[in-house]
Amino acid sequence: MKTRYRITNALAVFFAATMVFGLTTLNAAAEEKAADDSAELAKKLSNPIAALISVPIKLDWDTGIGNTDADRSTYTIQPVIPLELNAKWNVISRTIVPVHIDAESPVAGGSDNNGMGDILQSFFISPKAPTARGWIWGAGPALSLPTGSDGLTTDKFSVGPTAVMLRQDNGWTFGALANHLWSISGDAARPDVNATFLQPFVAFTTKTYTTLGLNTESSYDWRTKDWTVPINVTLSQMLKIAEKPISLQIGYRNYVDAPKGGPDWGLRFQITFLFPK
Repeated sequence: MKTRYRITNALAVFFAATMVFGLTTLNAAAEEKAADDSAELAKKLSNPIAALISVPIKLDWDTGIGNTDADRSTYTIQPVIPLELNAKWNVISRTIVPVHIDAESPVAGGSDNNGMGDILQSFFISPKAPTARGWIWGAGPALSLPTGSDGLTTDKFSVGPTAVMLRQDNGWTFGALANHLWSISGDAARPDVNATFLQPFVAFTTKTYTTLGLNTESSYDWRTKDWTVPINVTLSQMLKIAEKPISLQIGYRNYVDAPKGGPDWGLRFQITFLFPK
């Protein structure tokens, strides 16, 4: 009986130890998978055409505009939605919706403007896998829709090409996004649109999912021969609230070139909601 009792106890201890070891291993594996998932999400955040549904909501505030040092606040929603074309290709929809612009008058005695801005819709056809050298790319059409309020719209429907190319390696992301728009219809009394947008960017993401970014969102108006060149420095942190991943970002920009009366500097505040598969 004592021998049987000892064997039973030994078996019980063995199975208990096995269960504890198994649960610890499963917990460690779950934590490792969660860390891998978070690292992948942080990486995708730096990729403008990642196969990830995201909804950035941002406030851009600029100041030093005109001879009154006026301020301008732009509230934007920018959903990114990937669509599977086939086994090898995705279509990435990027929509920029300036839902509200609050612009003080740049001249003394002038009227302030506030309301919605023009919507920019872009579609990028992009291969699911990077190239042999690790490059990620996408290209397609861009469309500007004259949805803005009076004084905040071009009153023109504009189209043109857009493209992006980037590479990601050891926490670094670098590349460029560009588009060009020509107006094809709209109010004949308003100036035509002929503008190029250039956005070279570089970012580094740490193991704690903090990302330091540097870019310029430059535009060139071929009609007036004017550059607008803000240099943006941003700091982002990815975290989870109620198990849902989000990214918080703050940024500072300095306008190194702008048309006469353009802004001097500005700030950015952004929250991005992520919806991984």
